[in-house]
Amino acid sequence: MKLKITPSGQACGAEVRGVDLTSPLDQDTVDEIHAAWMEHQVLSFPDQDMTDEDLERFTLYFGPFGEDPFIAPIPGHPHIIAVKRNADETAPIFAETWHTDWSFQKRPPKGTCLFGITIPPEGGETMFANQYLALEQMPPQLRERIEGKHAVHSARNAYSPEGVYGDVDKAAGRSMTIMPSADAEATERHDIIRKHPETGRETLFGCAGYIIGIAGVDHEEGWDIMSELYRWQTRPEFQYRHKWQEKMLVMWDNRCLLHMATGGYQGHERLLHRTTIGASG
Repeated sequence: MKLKITPSGQACGAEVRGVDLTSPLDQDTVDEIHAAWMEHQVLSFPDQDMTDEDLERFTLYFGPFGEDPFIAPIPGHPHIIAVKRNADETAPIFAETWHTDWSFQKRPPKGTCLFGITIPPEGGETMFANQYLALEQMPPQLRERIEGKHAVHSARNAYSPEGVYGDVDKAAGRSMTIMPSADAEATERHDIIRKHPETGRETLFGCAGYIIGIAGVDHEEGWDIMSELYRWQTRPEFQYRHKWQEKMLVMWDNRCLLHMATGGYQGHERLLHRTTIGASG
């Protein structure tokens, strides 16, 4: 099958047509999608009338299901999360900060799949930041500050009982079923600069938020480094703004991207179903 792939013209991202994701795919088609994914980092597939079973099948072409902590799955589908917001909801927008999904895990996930079910008429775009480009264009003096260093990742600022999605957030009446836990206090170390395991290209991994410090560096200096890095890696020239449609599937590579949600759709419901592509091997 020959896919029609249209690059976004921005820092990453491409639209893919010419494939029906509601039917099983042959290996050649999976390989073609994978190659496009590695090239563009974010792929969107419009006009796909997918069921939850279709979403699960597609996810498993690219790796095992990843573990999704702190958020309850939908009934009957333990590997699907509902990313939803009611029309009258007043809690802060979920994931409206730059991050890499579950970077605090020992083996962070390969990618994420997100399928649009109910999409508001305006707002609700997803932003992506290409971390290949951020590293390639980084000023030498900033690279010197992070070369060889390991970031300390943790979910504590988000999912501990005292975190952003902790007890105070629960009282705000959020429609998503978030389950804060003391388990969020755990930490993992990952290289700030690392090679992508499939492309071999050097990339930045993670950013302030899930990163709470730098190993072997005192807190004040570590925060100064992370703040400078954050300002650089999220610059507009590294970004792609994705506009959603109903029945659209989007997949992205967590190993070389940052992403964040946006608002701007107050008074409208929004619902997407999400799976995580776990690390292979």
